[in-house]
Amino acid sequence: MILLVIIVWGMFAGWVAHLLVGRGAASWGELLVVGLAGSLVGGLVASLVAGDGLDLRPSGIIGSVLGAVVLLLVVQAVRGRPSRRADPRHR
Repeated sequence: MILLVIIVWGMFAGWVAHLLVGRGAASWGELLVVGLAGSLVGGLVASLVAGDGLDLRPSGIIGSVLGAVVLLLVVQAVRGRPSRRADPRHR
């Protein structure tokens, strides 16, 4: 049951991050990975910095979404934008 909650929360954090960043289309798989990784790093760091430990608190929830946003921005920066030559409309 806890695994299902973790997967759903990761998907939610990735989806919210995608809404906040708002660049292009993303697959559900990508959002899941970004949400899970961002939640792990951002949520853990925010909870520990705030002194909440590993309890479910607002600091961890906000940190999860912020971690997913940062990770999504990094993924998009690494992926880069397609060149104009790759687009057949720009010949």
